[in-house]
Amino acid sequence: MKNIKLGLIGCGRISTKHFEAIEKIENAEIIACCDIIKQKAEEKANQFNIKEIYENYKEMLDNVKMDAVIIATPSGIHPDIGIDVAKKKINVITEKPMATSLDKADKLIYACDENKVNLFVVKQNRLNPPIRLLKNAIDKGRFGRIYSGSIIVHWTRPQAYYDMADWRGTWEFDGGAFLNQASHYFDLLYWLIGPVESVMAITNTIAHTIEVEDQGVGIIKFRNGALGSVDVSMNTYPKNLEGSITIIGEKGTVKVGGIAVNKIEVWEFKDYNDDDKYVFEADTNPLDVYGFGHLGYLKNVIDVLNGKAKASTDGRSGRKSLEIILAMYRSAKTGKIVNLPL
Repeated sequence: MKNIKLGLIGCGRISTKHFEAIEKIENAEIIACCDIIKQKAEEKANQFNIKEIYENYKEMLDNVKMDAVIIATPSGIHPDIGIDVAKKKINVITEKPMATSLDKADKLIYACDENKVNLFVVKQNRLNPPIRLLKNAIDKGRFGRIYSGSIIVHWTRPQAYYDMADWRGTWEFDGGAFLNQASHYFDLLYWLIGPVESVMAITNTIAHTIEVEDQGVGIIKFRNGALGSVDVSMNTYPKNLEGSITIIGEKGTVKVGGIAVNKIEVWEFKDYNDDDKYVFEADTNPLDVYGFGHLGYLKNVIDVLNGKAKASTDGRSGRKSLEIILAMYRSAKTGKIVNLPL
């Protein structure tokens, strides 16, 4: 097994999940990190024993030999940095969402194709044990025909959260409650139920001084006839309450809830399956909404780079949920049903 050497760009709050995960993977190491605020890079370097520190990511790309680079910057600049990484023939690992527009997402996908490198989009919630059990149930046909799927993201973000950095709460660099906080949940709906035919949405900015929405509801019509609902709020008092997905079908109903799809709350099927024995063992207790999935996700990345696995989420798969969210935004702006593809 080749020892995979990684760089990381953007040493903010989500970067810690990557540093901690890579420390636990035997044949991988982060050898360089970068942040435009040098102090952040220095803090992470000291905490995780990273040898090389940069303020300018282009200098890091020029001076450090790496197999892949993790991009954990504000969402709006994921594509530009990813394209520069790809041009150096280095594999790209980008946090969600991969972009804030489809045009930029497509340019990133094209750059990685052109330079024959992998593009990985981090979707760690797919690896939550309760979600894995739910996916197995769907793949085994236990639901029969799926009638509906719904997501609820009732979290809280104080104004201070958005005031921490100028890019937060902006359309160009961040996106709102749908695109930022609920991005993983839209991904789960697509991944579990399938392609989307059309959407409708209403959004609003109720309790924060930001450009983007802090509250939104939406309706989805899937191509297989199932219907979906979306209820997202960053205004829940007094703390994060729920991050859930519910699937209702002909022969089964499942709700995976908790604060971040980490707990099976309903598991009912017409017919027994041996998976049912593992329902109560599947619950996890994360300290935050990020959960524990980064380790499993990055293990998959390392296995792909060593030729041992296929990517769990590549650029084209990551693009799907982005398109659904952007269709929601278009519907909220126009007041009309929006058909996909955009």
